[in-house]
Amino acid sequence: MAGSEPINVADYERLAERRLEPGAHGYFAGGAGAERTLRDNVAAFGRRRLRPRVLVDVSRVSTATTVLGTPVSMPLLVAPVAFQRLVDPDGEVAMARAAAAVGTAMCLSTLATSRPSEVAAGAPPGPRWFQLYCFRDRGVTRALIEEAVEHGFDAIVLTVDAPRAGRRERDLRTGFALPADVSAPAVAAAVGSEEPITVKEVFDLVDPALEWDDFAALASDCRLPIVLKGVQTAEDGRLAVDHGAAAIVVSNHGGRQLDGVPASLDLLGEVVEAVAGRREVLVDGGVRRGSDVAVALALGARAVLAGRAPLWGLAVDGERGARRVLEILRSELELALTLLGCSSPDAVTAEHVRREPIFD
Repeated sequence: MAGSEPINVADYERLAERRLEPGAHGYFAGGAGAERTLRDNVAAFGRRRLRPRVLVDVSRVSTATTVLGTPVSMPLLVAPVAFQRLVDPDGEVAMARAAAAVGTAMCLSTLATSRPSEVAAGAPPGPRWFQLYCFRDRGVTRALIEEAVEHGFDAIVLTVDAPRAGRRERDLRTGFALPADVSAPAVAAAVGSEEPITVKEVFDLVDPALEWDDFAALASDCRLPIVLKGVQTAEDGRLAVDHGAAAIVVSNHGGRQLDGVPASLDLLGEVVEAVAGRREVLVDGGVRRGSDVAVALALGARAVLAGRAPLWGLAVDGERGARRVLEILRSELELALTLLGCSSPDAVTAEHVRREPIFD
């Protein structure tokens, strides 16, 4: 690759590992425990095989679609990733610019190094979601939602698979700790602290007693649609719909919470079946290729979220790198649609993928 531009996500990932110091790289690349789920999130896509249809008019192919009624350039959104200033000085603002440039949505983490107000001020208009944890002090939760609402965010993504942080052994081995100048300013502002707030302090504030009735009350009170992120079973998919979720993200937190759970892609089918078209279902975890997006669509996802892939672009070349990764994924998806015989994401069906995984 010497002297040449990276041409895929794997190239960007290799370059990012070289450029980041080991602790920071391990924080973003690592997972929980033995990292079985982390690896399986990626491997699950390789266990599926696409089934192209021929003699179909694909003279005009578009990757454009809608998510929660909002037009986006492709069924791939930028997933929430914490502390992006660890990899680039402009952090989440640069990522928001990249997402806006390619016409897709970005989801800003509660643990972002930029507040919603800063992202809104520093990036062009575009569809944006705000990822939220529910805190013991509901006043903190409300303050975070209100800032997102005030600054034009379109949805709240409530993450419910992290009542405690998973055991991330890479961080323990490297002794990784956030630099003193890297924090979560939105949370600090919501709790009224003038001092930086640590990851441990944030999770100490998260409400581990949150139940379905609490979620229903939050969904009822919120002025924005609430997307429920972290659903991993059919049972919880049905409960999410019954309690007011506007959409569902099938997610195992990028393999960073409970090691040994199935890959998100392997969980997608049962949740889609349980939801039965009543809500849009999205999925995250392991997306590295545009063809991966096509697989997820065939298994019933409305769209995917990708976090690490655009982050590696940000680490390598800032806003330009993040934008380039998103452009690569969009281009790969367009080609995959064309070769599948699909003129749009909506044309992808279950018939375009083998239903049973193939184990090599």
